[in-house]
Amino acid sequence: MLQTVSPRQIFRILIVSALGIYSLPCPTRRWMFLQKVDDMATNPRILAFAGSTRTDSYNKKLVQIAAAGARTAGAEVTYVDLRDLPMPLFDEDLETSHGLPPAARQFKDLLLAHQGLLIASPEYNSSIAAVLKNAIDWASRPTAGEPPLAGFTNKAAVIMSASPGALGGLRGLVHLRSILGNIKVLVLPDQIAVPKAHEAFNPDGSLKDAKQQASIEQLGQKLTEILVKLNA
Repeated sequence: MLQTVSPRQIFRILIVSALGIYSLPCPTRRWMFLQKVDDMATNPRILAFAGSTRTDSYNKKLVQIAAAGARTAGAEVTYVDLRDLPMPLFDEDLETSHGLPPAARQFKDLLLAHQGLLIASPEYNSSIAAVLKNAIDWASRPTAGEPPLAGFTNKAAVIMSASPGALGGLRGLVHLRSILGNIKVLVLPDQIAVPKAHEAFNPDGSLKDAKQQASIEQLGQKLTEILVKLNA
């Protein structure tokens, strides 16, 4: 009985055969390379998350709207809740004695496995939330066998925010854009800050304003389109 082979499988077989990947002595390096091959053969892979742990977070709702737009455009989107990845405050002594905490390692692995980032960031005292900065700090730490900033280098990102305030968290996005740019993330100029967030959402998590809903979805679509072009 003949078995159908997908274009993705053919691509993988050709690359692996041509380069002799299975001759690499380190299983981890083989796995990482095959992940890169799979990335080239599939739709863009995007990691979506919010810089908040609150259950009913406005920014969790916001980033999932953008994620839906990315999926509509053909991306494979993984949503992660930072509440499910509890990390201790960054402590270099802890890192020296125990290495990356398990949740930080898991978060970094998620970053490594995706090409793009959708990030919704609440504004705390005119800057970003501690949980988001802490996650970025842990994931940026060097690991043996990995190049510097491996989880961030050459990623493309779109950022957004929602806040009860009149500016919608805009001041925090200024800091987030600066942080990501300095760790080699390409942050697209498109961004949206949703003001009066406590009044903006329907019970199902969608935005009451249809135009605003469409604009957030378009952020995900735009990131997907850019990733397709960058990886063509």
